[in-house]
Amino acid sequence: MTAERSRPTIVQIPNRSLIVALAAGAGAEFAHGPARTALVTLHVAALTFWAYEELFKGVSWFRRLLGAIVLIAIVVVLALSWLT
Repeated sequence: MTAERSRPTIVQIPNRSLIVALAAGAGAEFAHGPARTALVTLHVAALTFWAYEELFKGVSWFRRLLGAIVLIAIVVVLALSWLT
C-alpha cells in the first residue's frame, strides 16, 4: 500500500467572512459619508476575522501563510493611516 501524496488546498469556496469583506469593500467604493465609513469598517473587520481564521485554522500551510500576510498588511495599513 502506497501513501497518497496530498496536495495543499489553495483555492476553495469563500467563507462568509470573506464574502462580507468583499461585498462591503465593493459597496464602499460607491458610498459616501457615514455609509462609506461604516462599509469600510465592516470590510476591515470581516477581512481581519477571515485572516485570523485562516492563520489559526487554515487547511494548509499556504492558507495559514496567506492569513498571516493579510493580517500583517492590515496592521501596516492601519498604522500608516493613523500616522498621517
